[in-house]
Amino acid sequence: MSASVLLAGFSLGISLILAIGAQNAFVLKQGLKQQHVFVVCLICALSDAILISAGIAGFGVIVQKFPLIEQVARYAGAAFLFFYAAVSFNTFFTTEHALKAEGKEVGSAVTAVLTCLAFTWLNPHVYLDTFILLGSISTQYDGQQLAFGVGAVTASFVFFFSLGYGAKLLIPVFKNPKAWKVLEFIIGFVMLALGISLLV
Repeated sequence: MSASVLLAGFSLGISLILAIGAQNAFVLKQGLKQQHVFVVCLICALSDAILISAGIAGFGVIVQKFPLIEQVARYAGAAFLFFYAAVSFNTFFTTEHALKAEGKEVGSAVTAVLTCLAFTWLNPHVYLDTFILLGSISTQYDGQQLAFGVGAVTASFVFFFSLGYGAKLLIPVFKNPKAWKVLEFIIGFVMLALGISLLV
């Protein structure tokens, strides 16, 4: 297994998920709340692993032949993003909350899991990045696709667990209710912009 091909897969994988997006914003928020961080990070990383493996195995060709799959994901994803944007804006205008050292409110694990799955699997960009882009680029490494895929999958695990657990370094900042309001507004804006971008 070539180290250079592993590094190529890792580098490209990281570059594709570094951008601020709906999924990353959700992982960051869960990390700040210290709620179900492990399962959320695991779902994101495993989902990426499945999609990357499928893309490298040639499923990208299927998506190209049946563009309806991408269209369905586009509109479903946009609807979900608009809904979550509305929730974030509502929280921004109506809720005062902050992290407290003596305890933290724990949301439903089922809700966290379902929301995480929606952010991952209703996001058309993830299919384009994994099925199409990573799948097609992997063909450049004839005989080394496995190494390329391992590198890309490793990047996802490193990124999501770093984001989820690294968020706790920001906890002192988010003991201030105003910081939460700013975060909710930013998340709402990002979700709204991403939703619009899917429809334009």
